[in-house]
Amino acid sequence: MESVCRVYRPRDPRKTALWGLVDTHYERVKGVWEERFERRYGFWRGLADGVVARYLDCGVWQSGFTRVRCRRCPAEFLVAFSCKGRGLCPSYGAKRAAEVGAFLLDEVVEEVGPAQWVFTVLKMLRVYFLHHRELLGELSRAAYETVNELMTSAALEEERGFRPGVVSVVQTFGDRANFHPHVHALVTRGGWSRSGEWIPVPYVDERAAEELFRHKVLGMLRGKGLLSEERIEVLLSWRRSGFSASAIHPRLGRGRLHAEGEP
Repeated sequence: MESVCRVYRPRDPRKTALWGLVDTHYERVKGVWEERFERRYGFWRGLADGVVARYLDCGVWQSGFTRVRCRRCPAEFLVAFSCKGRGLCPSYGAKRAAEVGAFLLDEVVEEVGPAQWVFTVLKMLRVYFLHHRELLGELSRAAYETVNELMTSAALEEERGFRPGVVSVVQTFGDRANFHPHVHALVTRGGWSRSGEWIPVPYVDERAAEELFRHKVLGMLRGKGLLSEERIEVLLSWRRSGFSASAIHPRLGRGRLHAEGEP
């Protein structure tokens, strides 16, 4: 605690460019949204107001603080309350990322050589996820089911309750900040049986993963009444599906997922 007392410096978010930009222009952006962007991108999401309000109060003394006092020396300091917002606030966002990463490393992820899978959907279908945000969870489920079914089949372990480990995150924007819903998933290179036995998977075909993921997403949209059978038949007839399912391994790089035996 003594070393913390000597080095702690409270931040001043009001001096950052992002805080000034949001404080100055947020209400103006809301005002022009309906006229210029609503028809293409949908209604202004009400939850954004709360996120922005909490961000503008984050780290500001007038919004509350706590006093920290050292038990071994007379030093003490103040810590302003945080907004606890994941997306907009860079301060709490970095803290949340570090906490989640530590939790996954210490409590969730086994040392079994994971790979990163990325699942994307056809560009013309992205609008459904824009106007029906609840479908993003279904998109993540489709990615998990794709991995689970293909790995189970490759391991020939359907009867033993084979299950891979998957941690997935839905990202809704692309490199140019455009709406681009896709799934990033940390996937084990194998799985466990009901008895806890580790079973490595030597090979998973990305092309098969792409096709299975494609059918699952189209079937999900059909079940929600958003796509007709005729429209799905047309999409399935395309030579290039517009979907993708790719795996990136730390040592093997982008390409087909290979396992090198038991870890």
